[in-house]
Amino acid sequence: MTHGVSFAALPDGRRSTSRVGRQVVADALRGVDPVGARAAEQETAWRSGYLLHFRRLVEAGLATPDAWLAIAGAGLDSVHRNLVVAGDESDDRPLDSLLEAGGTRGLRTAEVTGEGQRQEELVVPYRGRRLHGAGLRDQLLEWARRGVLEPSVVDAVSEVAAHPERLRLDGHTVAVLGAGAEMGPLAPLLGWGATVAAVDLPRPAVWERVLRAGRAGAGRLLVPVAEGAGDPRDDVGRAAGADLLAEVPEVADWLAGLDGRLVVGNYLYADGATHVRVSVAADVLGARVSRARPETALAFLATPTDVFVVPRDAVEQSTRAYVDRSGTAKLVGRPLRWASRGRLLHRAYPPAADPGIADSLVPVQGPNYALAKRVQRWRAAVARGDGRAVSLHVAPSTRTRSVVKNRALAAAFAGAHRFGVEIFEPETSNILMAALLVHDLTADVPPHEHPWQDEAHAAVHGGLWRAAYEPRSALGLAAVLGYGSARG
Repeated sequence: MTHGVSFAALPDGRRSTSRVGRQVVADALRGVDPVGARAAEQETAWRSGYLLHFRRLVEAGLATPDAWLAIAGAGLDSVHRNLVVAGDESDDRPLDSLLEAGGTRGLRTAEVTGEGQRQEELVVPYRGRRLHGAGLRDQLLEWARRGVLEPSVVDAVSEVAAHPERLRLDGHTVAVLGAGAEMGPLAPLLGWGATVAAVDLPRPAVWERVLRAGRAGAGRLLVPVAEGAGDPRDDVGRAAGADLLAEVPEVADWLAGLDGRLVVGNYLYADGATHVRVSVAADVLGARVSRARPETALAFLATPTDVFVVPRDAVEQSTRAYVDRSGTAKLVGRPLRWASRGRLLHRAYPPAADPGIADSLVPVQGPNYALAKRVQRWRAAVARGDGRAVSLHVAPSTRTRSVVKNRALAAAFAGAHRFGVEIFEPETSNILMAALLVHDLTADVPPHEHPWQDEAHAAVHGGLWRAAYEPRSALGLAAVLGYGSARG
């Protein structure tokens, strides 16, 4: 039975994700691009046709910062109208009722103090090495040279490495939604001595991992446990956790009562439509906590498999890579493009594009994944526009369990290096992205002229923005070439 944050029910009781997806995209576009809005509304094959409309959301906002923010604001408004709080027997309530609703149970805090030695230096594990100091900077520069990440990453991470005292995030309490996620910053932050409030489902197996990280670290791990559950010190893992889909008020009130400057970080992931639901639940949670604690900062990781605006120098590097590709690549590419009617191995950008549009949407991930991640980008843009502190960075494609269980993606990851794209291991990604979070919370990061530049700043896209080929035109071949390795 559906419970908590969910899609609105149709008269026949169905909760159609495609209907909501079409409606949200159309509503987002309507004020800026009415033709695009109508096209989204009339899309009859949403599960395959959504790619064009999600690209249009970015293209339509490129004209002016106001257009970008208008799309983001209208999209969020539509999300809040088209999702609901589902009750028994289709007794749905408006989503925004969660902003004022009382909880059905209280949560109190169990604290776990780390027993490990604090990591006093930024160290990034990479291919069997532990990079720090000059070695870390050399690798950052090498990644930038190869187009694996944006040059602004080098400066941001180097600044954190030069000021390791910032790693503790003194005075902050970072709420990690999805504390058990592989891409989350839980373990790095605790290792650096930070205070982390962990939020995840009440599943003992999840909390066993989270508590293990808390004890191994050198920080403070704050855990929500049910009031009246007995002494949580007896067995924290069995008393811990909350279901954010159904318990936004409970989690929000718990977070609002914690000490320190709050940072609400969304690192949640779920399969299919549930990903949209948890992303929206986190959005409402962030809004409710921000009302109670106006100084609250927001944090997100953007997926590289989306549509982004990229700077001119990324277009230039991609163009050079296309022009300078090997003779074999040119020889093989021509018949492939002809046989596929231009769908395979075509260049990523028009040579004169300034800025460019990096379209890295992956059809196999589907429209629900795209919508869940776009909600986060919209919230980041609107919050920045309102003057709120926000940390959002594109994180690299990473071999997490949730990704490589998809055989097609696992094969494409295994063959991606042949097309200039680097796939990261989780232990590298989460420390690198945690360091960028620390930078955003402790350094003076001025806003950019246009919101797309905020998204492009310090992006770790793995090479998708600067490789020779448009990613979707190479994805199938990467999967074919990587199939054997993925099976192994």
